[in-house]
Amino acid sequence: MPKHTPFYDWHVSVGAKMVDFAGWEMPIQYKKGIVQEHIQTRASGSIFDVSHMGRLYLTGKDVAVFLDRVLTRRIADLPPGECRYSLVCNAAGGVLDDVMVGREPKNWLVVCNASNRAKIVAHFIAQRRALDLDFDIADQTESTAMVAMQGPKVIDKLAGMLPLKLKEMKRWGISSSSVMLIKFTILRSGYTGEDGVEIILPARMAGMAIKVLGGKLDDPNATIQPAGLGARDTLRIEAALPLYGHELSEEIDPLSAGLDWAVNLDKDFIGADALRKLKQEGLKRKRVGLELQGRRIARQGMLVTQNGQPVGQITSGTLSPTLDKSIAMAYVDAAAATDGATLAVDLKSESVPAKVVPMPFYKRS
Repeated sequence: MPKHTPFYDWHVSVGAKMVDFAGWEMPIQYKKGIVQEHIQTRASGSIFDVSHMGRLYLTGKDVAVFLDRVLTRRIADLPPGECRYSLVCNAAGGVLDDVMVGREPKNWLVVCNASNRAKIVAHFIAQRRALDLDFDIADQTESTAMVAMQGPKVIDKLAGMLPLKLKEMKRWGISSSSVMLIKFTILRSGYTGEDGVEIILPARMAGMAIKVLGGKLDDPNATIQPAGLGARDTLRIEAALPLYGHELSEEIDPLSAGLDWAVNLDKDFIGADALRKLKQEGLKRKRVGLELQGRRIARQGMLVTQNGQPVGQITSGTLSPTLDKSIAMAYVDAAAATDGATLAVDLKSESVPAKVVPMPFYKRS
C-alpha cells in the first residue's frame, strides 16, 4: 500500500487526483489541470508537495570526508549556509542518484529521490563501514514534510511572512528558523526553472504550515496555487532538468548526461576512474534537446533515427505549454548530437522530423 505524505488529507480535500509514485500516493494534478498549473507556476507561483523525497541528516567529524568520497562534486569546502547539486555514482561511473547537499552549522542535509532512498541509505552505510569513518546518518523523511514553492512571485510573497532576509538569500542557499512555533529549513532551490524555495518542516505541523505558507489556496486568483507532479514534470522538461529513471540511471554516466559541471575529476570519488577513462576516450552518446515537427508527444523509449538509421532513444517528452511546441530529451550517438542536426522520432504510427536544439528549452529571463 502506498505511503501518505503529511499533506495527503489536504490534497484530497481540495480535489487532487492521486496516483502511486515511487511508493507514495501523490497528487498528479488538481481541478484546473496540468497545463493551467504549469502556466500558473511560470506566471506567478505554485506550491508542490515533495515530501516523498528522501531527507537524510548526517552529523559527525567525518561527514565532509565521506561526502567527498561518495559524491562526484567537491563537497569538503562547502561553507555553512550553502547547497550543491551532485551525483552518487557506482564504480562503473553509472548514476545511483542525483542529490542536493546542504551544509548547516551542526549537520549536513542530503535530499535524494524517493525511488532511491533505501538504496542510497544502504550505500552510505556500507561505504561508511568500508571507509571506517565516524558520523551518524538519520533518515528523517517520514518525520518531516517538504514543499517546493516555485514561481516569479514566490519570493516577494514569502519575504513578508518568514523571519528571514529571503530576498538576500542567494541561489543554492540554506537556512533554518521558525515561525508560529514551526521550525523549518529553507533552501533557495527548485526543479522547475523558476526562482523559489524548498521548505522542510516537522510532519506534525504540516496542516498548520500549508495554511500559513499557501494562504487562500482555494482562491482561483491566489498568487500561489497548488500544483501536482504532472506540472512538475512538464516544467522540468522545459528547463531540461534530468529525472532519475529517465535521463539518469545506473547505466547512464553524468558526462553523457551533460552534467560534467557537477563532476570534479581532479578528486577521488567512487566512479572517478571510470569517468576519467570515458572523458579521455570520448563520449559515445550525449543527452540532447529535440524540437519535433507537429504537436505529437515523444515518449520514453521511442527510437530516434538519422537518415533512417537508429541513433538513440527518447528519455522524456511533452507538448510545452510555455513554448507551444513538442519538445523532448534523448540520448543519441555523439556524431548526431550537434545543434541543428536533423533527426526523426519514431512515434509508432509515423516517423516525425526533429531538430537538435540547445538546452534548456526555457530559461527564466
